[in-house]
Amino acid sequence: MKKIALFAIIALTVSCITATAQNKKNMKKVLFVVTSHDKLGDTGEKTGFWTEEFAAPYYELLDKGVTIDVATPLGGQPPIDPKSEDPSAATEDTKRFDADTELLAKLKNTKKLVDVKESDYDAVFYPGGHGPLWDLATDATSSALIEAFYTNNKPVAFVCHSPAVLKNVKVNGEFLVKGKKVTGFSNTEEAAVGLTDVVPFLLEDALQANGATYSKVADWHPYTVEDGLLITGQNPASSKLVAEKLLNQLNSKK
Repeated sequence: MKKIALFAIIALTVSCITATAQNKKNMKKVLFVVTSHDKLGDTGEKTGFWTEEFAAPYYELLDKGVTIDVATPLGGQPPIDPKSEDPSAATEDTKRFDADTELLAKLKNTKKLVDVKESDYDAVFYPGGHGPLWDLATDATSSALIEAFYTNNKPVAFVCHSPAVLKNVKVNGEFLVKGKKVTGFSNTEEAAVGLTDVVPFLLEDALQANGATYSKVADWHPYTVEDGLLITGQNPASSKLVAEKLLNQLNSKK
């Protein structure tokens, strides 16, 4: 009887270990790529990433069991757009972000973009804010990383200004967005925030110039577009919707 009990315990232990290993294997891992740029053109004002566009997708994925790493071009603490920290822009997700000591510590020690590998992740997500228009839009490492995710059949997701990072991304010699349905921060939204003549280029125009089929809804309304592996959201209100579509794609992959 003692031997039977011992064998039962061993079998249960092995089963638990196997199940734990299988769960870890099934866990999805997403890379967040965030801007390192903090200057809003020649205005003397600061910019960076938009808190809500980071926080809402982060918690949407984290709460569903997704593991998330954060990388930036320079490594270390990425700049936060001061306007996104204004109480008028607060949401439940940004309030959670402000109190999340573990996440804030992670942000102080982001990975350098050159040190990350596509093969370590199941998808990549770029939060917005005006910062990416100046650094990630022309970052060769970022462009190569997006190409690697896309060509290896992994979702690539962007929201608000971050579709700007697709500006120079090519697959098989063609712009990735050519012939694709996309959205992103619109010309009218840029005009509404008074930065049409400050930004280095208008996102809507740049996407169309590269052959994308751009669409939008009324300013500040949530809107996302999914074209195969490519997921884009128009503005801050669209950030959680982008994360939901990304999560659906992750869950559909075995």
